Amino acid sequence: MKIYEFAGAPNCRRVRMYLAEKGIDVELVPVDITKGENLTQEFRTKDVNKKVPVLELDDGTHIAESVAIQRYFEELHPEPPLFGRDAKEKAQVEMWSRRADFNLMFAVGMCFQHVSGFFKDRMNVYPEFGEESGRRAIEFMSVLNDHLSDHEYLVGDYFSVADIGMICSLDFGKVQNLRPDAEKHPHLIRWREQLKKRSSFNA
Repeated sequence: MKIYEFAGAPNCRRVRMYLAEKGIDVELVPVDITKGENLTQEFRTKDVNKKVPVLELDDGTHIAESVAIQRYFEELHPEPPLFGRDAKEKAQVEMWSRRADFNLMFAVGMCFQHVSGFFKDRMNVYPEFGEESGRRAIEFMSVLNDHLSDHEYLVGDYFSVADIGMICSLDFGKVQNLRPDAEKHPHLIRWREQLKKRSSFNA
């Protein structure tokens, strides 16, 4: 079993943090996306979207998408539960995971793709769209700040994969200088500092 990944990619960090929380050790195989190693036909046999991370099982099966990889390991290693402990909690974890993806990761990702110049050799870029995406990311930080004003974690006092996904999305924003503001987002910063104390944070 091995995981193909790029250390700097937020969704790869998302899987590493999850595995660290579970105490699971998996071989990591580096794929340099800056050199296009993920764009080869060979890598496409692992993931049709040619993205990282990709989990390769011992029988040759490939599982792409970070949450799908997390769910696979959750079935094998249910303790400690990170997808929720009852029906309501599981639904709330799913809700906040999707909000992390759609409201923050997507906005930050579009800003990075269309403003940084990193992808200009492999896609059409629209800087104005990228800048608007960055503004949406900052706006959502205020929504998060309000929510975390009376919640320890995204789902009450329960640490979950939703927190993992959100922190990876939030920290990825640094590449485009999309950061929480100390005056405007004190609760968001408090939450991040709390997560920073976990051993998985630097996985």
